[in-house]
Amino acid sequence: MAKTKLAGSFVALITPFNKDGTVDFAAFRTLLKFHEDNGTAAILIMGSTGETSMLSIEEKKAIIVETAKMKTPKMPIFFGCTGNNTESTIAMVKFAKDNGADGAILAAPAYICAPEDDIERFFLEVADATDLPLGIYNNPPRVKSDLHWDNLLRIFKHPNYVVHKESTGRVGQVAQVLAGRPDVSVMCCDSPNLGLVVPTMSLGGHGTANMTGNIAPREIATISTPWTDYTDAMAFRETYLRMLPLLHFTYSAINPVAVKSLMKAVGLPAGDLRKPLTGLAADHLARGLRIVSELGLDKTYGFELKPVAAVAA
Repeated sequence: MAKTKLAGSFVALITPFNKDGTVDFAAFRTLLKFHEDNGTAAILIMGSTGETSMLSIEEKKAIIVETAKMKTPKMPIFFGCTGNNTESTIAMVKFAKDNGADGAILAAPAYICAPEDDIERFFLEVADATDLPLGIYNNPPRVKSDLHWDNLLRIFKHPNYVVHKESTGRVGQVAQVLAGRPDVSVMCCDSPNLGLVVPTMSLGGHGTANMTGNIAPREIATISTPWTDYTDAMAFRETYLRMLPLLHFTYSAINPVAVKSLMKAVGLPAGDLRKPLTGLAADHLARGLRIVSELGLDKTYGFELKPVAAVAA
């Protein structure tokens, strides 16, 4: 099986909802085209940004079936397929494969706080059960379990793994993974608080698996471009420093509250958050709209900046 090697901006897409709370598939189509037209390399649907933990199994399956029909060769679609145990994860991965997914991203099952050896075994057992390209999201802030680079490098010897997203705050972790030269794309979270973007790209990382690309796909694509020469590095530096206010804003509330609230405020088809989450308060959202205006993103993308009172929680 030829490996699906990703490079560039891998955007974790929000899940858009209709006013009645149902999944808005027409909005999914609009958002996917928005990303394909603006340099996004690949899409993750039903990651934490997609409010996946609050979707029912039936909704998850419907999202896979319907959005897989929308994909194009230019921009592959991966799906978050982590279940609450090994068997349910394998079942969802198989469902995604059977219904047209390009790949699946897996995290450690949440809440159980499993030890590293058990999670290593989990990733390998899932990979043994499928030939769908897989990725690992090492995300201890969300799931507690935290894989050491030794665990990761052993897992990446499995031919089904093609991508790794790191969301610890350890630059050394990224360096050790890249030094091991696994046959996977090494990406990082775009959170400026974790501070992984600069070292990951400078050490030879392949891109970012990001949330902020939901609102600024072209700029995040520039930040996520692998460095092949001095021009790439300089374009990265200029764009990263310019975009820091937006990066900090999108991580100013628990994911995806800030980015989804801002998307709705600029006219992108996002809908509301699923309860118990609620949108940003007016003063908080106003800061985001000021950043969008100051960066000129409204002009770049033709956003219509709505009055805060019309969109704030």
